[in-house]
Amino acid sequence: MDGNFRVGSWFVEPSLNTVSFNCTTVRLERKQVEVLVCLAQHPGQPVSKENLLRTVWPDTCVGDDVLIRAICELRRVFEDDPKDARFIQTIPKRGYRLVAPVQPVNGHKSTTIELSFPSTASAAIEPTKKNKKLKTVLTEVLAVVVICGILLALNVAGSRDRVFGGHTPVIRSLAVLPLQNLNGDPSQEYLADGMTEELITELSQISALRVISRTSVMRYKGSKKLLPEIAHELGADGIVEGSVLRSGNKVRITAQLIYAPQDTNLWAETYDRDLGNVLALQSEIANNITSAVKINSTPQEKERLKNAQPVNVQALEAYLQGEYHLNRYGRGFGDEEDKAAISYFQQAISAEPGFARAYVEMANAYEGLMLPANKRWPMERAATEKALALAPNLAEAHFTMGRVRLFSDWDFPAAGREFQRAIELNPNNAEAHDWYALYLSSVGRDEEAKAEGKLAQQLDPVHYLHDLPVDEDRGIILLQNYLELNPEDGYAHLDLANRYARKGMQKEHVGELEKTAASFGFPAFGKQVATAYARSGYQGALRTWAEGLDRNGVNRPMMVAAAYVRLGDKDKALRWLERAYSEHDDDMVCLKVDSVWDPLRSEPRFKELLRAVGLN
Repeated sequence: MDGNFRVGSWFVEPSLNTVSFNCTTVRLERKQVEVLVCLAQHPGQPVSKENLLRTVWPDTCVGDDVLIRAICELRRVFEDDPKDARFIQTIPKRGYRLVAPVQPVNGHKSTTIELSFPSTASAAIEPTKKNKKLKTVLTEVLAVVVICGILLALNVAGSRDRVFGGHTPVIRSLAVLPLQNLNGDPSQEYLADGMTEELITELSQISALRVISRTSVMRYKGSKKLLPEIAHELGADGIVEGSVLRSGNKVRITAQLIYAPQDTNLWAETYDRDLGNVLALQSEIANNITSAVKINSTPQEKERLKNAQPVNVQALEAYLQGEYHLNRYGRGFGDEEDKAAISYFQQAISAEPGFARAYVEMANAYEGLMLPANKRWPMERAATEKALALAPNLAEAHFTMGRVRLFSDWDFPAAGREFQRAIELNPNNAEAHDWYALYLSSVGRDEEAKAEGKLAQQLDPVHYLHDLPVDEDRGIILLQNYLELNPEDGYAHLDLANRYARKGMQKEHVGELEKTAASFGFPAFGKQVATAYARSGYQGALRTWAEGLDRNGVNRPMMVAAAYVRLGDKDKALRWLERAYSEHDDDMVCLKVDSVWDPLRSEPRFKELLRAVGLN
């Protein structure tokens, strides 16, 4: 369309990038105007996203989020409700349609409607006729105003209830897809990933809403799958997607909520904030989303969401960088990523000493260090205690303290209480349910462990259960499916290796040990294990694995002990178990239930270890 035009009651001047209505003029970004012009060239007809992107951004490779942001801004200006569109309608799986009438306007702004009263002289000429006409006009205008007011009130109060055949869609489960980095700079990926994780964390505090875990949604980063397909795979009713755009210390976050079964937009918003306020912004977005889906949060949940505080910019930068590196550790990257994460968390704490979450994440990073457990746990305990002192109701801190109580203190009742408190504060934390299941299994409460494992699976549907010695075949299938999508996850390879070993699947066990070593940054060691298997069979592979762990500085004596049990060397196995006891190795809590230790159960030294750990 060339020149100026009207969309409904709005006057559009593309050359000036403005739209006007009732003496109010709004200036838009150039690309937003071009989107509107493109839609106006096909009034009443669907225009595909591909066509819009190709027309408005012909020489630039951009994602759908750029177009979505432009549409959201146009709707905001026109005060258009996407669920009851009067201007721009979303056509699921196709694009958008301009449903408001379009009228070309040649020259200046015209056809502006004005109400004016007649002069006294003209009224005196034909008083009866003029007064009757004026009375009729005013009556009609007043009627229109009243009717419009009523309709507007009904629209504001009931627009959500009028969609979908008169029923508000029920959303009880939600998945936040990875936010897109619109900067096009790979070095800013940590910011988009961090914002995704923080939004999931905030939403997870709402007990009436099931929120899919980060580990399940991150696999869809850059995915071209349709939203209904993703939602079906994750078992989610609603999808949140959006983008992050950074300019200096300013951040623009766009988010929209989609009712997945019909691929229909329920809510969308764009937020411009200083970088230091983005953690508080995630709470605001979470509140807006829960309002959009009509979820009733408890007073305590509302209070926690409301109390998010701004963070020093330098501290936030370091914190998000730390999370980024911590999430890479054990996924094709070794100890250097864990150490980098610790360094960034220390920087965050130096810049913002009251930053409780940074202490929690530093505690999590300490756990990955290749140090004896009795040297790691004091550092993890100190960081966690500091986090709890700063934020007594921080769910992640209670979860981390649960690990300290379980693995370092062997205080099983205290560990159970901490895990339960973490779940109470964040009922959607799949990891907390998973570790609570491990705790329950370690004390022989298998049925309860299975129930918690099932909850974890619902919250993290494409992930896997912890290495619990129950449901072995099902666990293998879950891990195989998960690793098809996440082949770099070393923790999953190790869990699958242990399950293969318990099932007597020797070749498969060795193959997973090789992949485990590679995932944690020891590819040469992994190849040595595989070579030993080819030359000397299973016994040779196990011996190479046991000797290589210690030689490569992997301080996990329980893993070495397990290898010697399978080799039939009980004495060496017990010596390594005694070392594991002295170092408080993490896996000591599984002595009672893990079948790998069955050949040692009649040994007095093994019985003494069980008693010392508190499992007898």
